[in-house]
Amino acid sequence: MKKKFAFILLPLTLLFSTFSIAFSYADDFNISAFSAIVMDVKTGRILYKKNIHAKKPMASTTKIMTALLALEKSSLDSVVKVPRQAVGVEGSSIYLQYDEKIKMEDLLYGLMLRSGNDAAVAIATHIAGSVDGFSQLMNRKAKEIGANNTNFMNPHGLHHDQHYTTAYDLALITRQALLNENFKKIVSTKLWTAQREGHRYFYNKNKTLTQLEGGDGVKTGYTKAAGRCLVTSATRNGMQLVAVVLDAPNWFEDSYLLLNYAFKRYQPYHVIHRDTYLKSISVFNGEKSHTGIVAKEDVIIPVSEEEKNKILSVLEANETIHAPIARGMKIGKAKIYLDGRLLYTTDLFTREDIDQKHLKDKIIDFIQRRSYKE
Repeated sequence: MKKKFAFILLPLTLLFSTFSIAFSYADDFNISAFSAIVMDVKTGRILYKKNIHAKKPMASTTKIMTALLALEKSSLDSVVKVPRQAVGVEGSSIYLQYDEKIKMEDLLYGLMLRSGNDAAVAIATHIAGSVDGFSQLMNRKAKEIGANNTNFMNPHGLHHDQHYTTAYDLALITRQALLNENFKKIVSTKLWTAQREGHRYFYNKNKTLTQLEGGDGVKTGYTKAAGRCLVTSATRNGMQLVAVVLDAPNWFEDSYLLLNYAFKRYQPYHVIHRDTYLKSISVFNGEKSHTGIVAKEDVIIPVSEEEKNKILSVLEANETIHAPIARGMKIGKAKIYLDGRLLYTTDLFTREDIDQKHLKDKIIDFIQRRSYKE
């Protein structure tokens, strides 16, 4: 049985050595939103909450899940033939024509930048054959993510009494979507030119991209029943946060206030640097006796001033591995704890190829051991 070690990695590197900005706690904020949340995208840590489990309609923020499923189940280059039911859908539109052929990439930009309800129906029908079938996929994906208080009845967010989410669930869904590089690119784009005749230019309705420092997404939404709903993301110093406000008359003001608060109160802690040596482990029967292990991602977490000494990083891996070893072989996990509670886990990998010893090397080792004993 292979032995494993748990190695505590210290010290951690703080990106900022001082924290002198004054701030008010978010609990004292007088925001207009009925429910709201701020969440760290990397770890899922909640940095602010208000009525986060209350079920509410979410209007066009629904399209975050629509886009996520489209990216997972279709390629950007797929050609979609517009069905009759996608033409003339109520509300925001990119003016699709029956039998028009359009790339999935263009539909996704039309969906997320212009909030095209017709684009949502075209995507749903292309992937699942019908709006109802796609809604089932949306609900299945929601449960996989942990959004257990969400129910989708359509891919666009037009009102239905059984179509709802919570601020917490929508943050979970958005976090999952923002981990997809194509989604992240789409929602941060200010202008997209589609490969079609007419209505080619899709300008992003989300003012966050120009009004908020580091603003890079995500989606607006409004219906009379839902009120103003907004999912906003911003990245500063390598740390991306997402804010969700539901039924928020002052939707942008609320979001900016919450995100600015969170970025002031929580500092980015660079726990692990990508592809940087973390620990040496023994190699049995290899041309090298030891090798280093690394992580394949930067791990940056939000930490308040009073929490910065409560972070612990534990590396779990076998003490010894047998040659041959391939670069990038999974060898263990790094677990990041905050005040004793697990916050984030990432995989550890070998950082080089190591062949088995040749016969002559084994003979030399044997002779050296004999000489040492004598």
